[in-house]
Amino acid sequence: MIRTLALCALAATSPWLAATTVAANPYDTKVQASVLTGWKTANGDHVTALKLQLEPGWKTYWRSPGDAGIPPEFDWRGSTNLQGVALHWPTPHVFTQNGMRSVGYKREIVLPLTVRPQDRGQPVTLHGTLQIGICEEICVPVTLDISAMLNGSATPKNPAITAALRDQPMTARKAGVQNASCRITPGANGLHIRAAVTMPATGGPEHAVMETADPQVWVSEPTTRRDGNTLWIEADLEHVSGQPFALERAGLRMTVLGTQRAVDIQGCTAE
Repeated sequence: MIRTLALCALAATSPWLAATTVAANPYDTKVQASVLTGWKTANGDHVTALKLQLEPGWKTYWRSPGDAGIPPEFDWRGSTNLQGVALHWPTPHVFTQNGMRSVGYKREIVLPLTVRPQDRGQPVTLHGTLQIGICEEICVPVTLDISAMLNGSATPKNPAITAALRDQPMTARKAGVQNASCRITPGANGLHIRAAVTMPATGGPEHAVMETADPQVWVSEPTTRRDGNTLWIEADLEHVSGQPFALERAGLRMTVLGTQRAVDIQGCTAE
């Protein structure tokens, strides 16, 4: 059953950001959500963030949560004067529970948003929902109602938001990725992909996450193996319909998660 949690503004008295609250339910003690006061950029965009605080032992999930997680889903259709919202995901953690891997956050996450108005001279009413999973021993799906008014001028940058923006995975270029190639072959129920990424080690055990441009394509938990300066990543892909499908290499996204840094690699060439 989808449930609704309270969402409140940290600074409801701000001249450009205000939020309404919704009724609490039995799970509102497990996660608290708020909208952080942000700033307006020179081009008229608004930078703000959602802050989720979870009780000890509870976690929530990254945009690609792994086999054991629940993917987050945003719906902004209740907004006005909104052209689009860009999400900036901080580097997640890898969790293992009951032999299954998931990717996400514990205790707290600040998720920066860049909000682009249709008319940059007018306020934006940001209204929508965020469906997430919160987990301890079991996972509970919840829905957060988001409501904020963005109507102000440039303000000082919020340190919590700027820190979360810095905590995003490094770009491939900045991380020293020299090449990313992939070989795609038929699999038992779809396709099998083997990627060879020439890059420096990211520290400790290296985990990888693969995403495709098609949300209807399921990707198995990748295996990784390092051979000197080459990281090998392999995974199976299946379409949820069970039908044959084509894989666009340019739309493939691989995130490597190490103990020292994370790297975002977009696209691969033919092996």
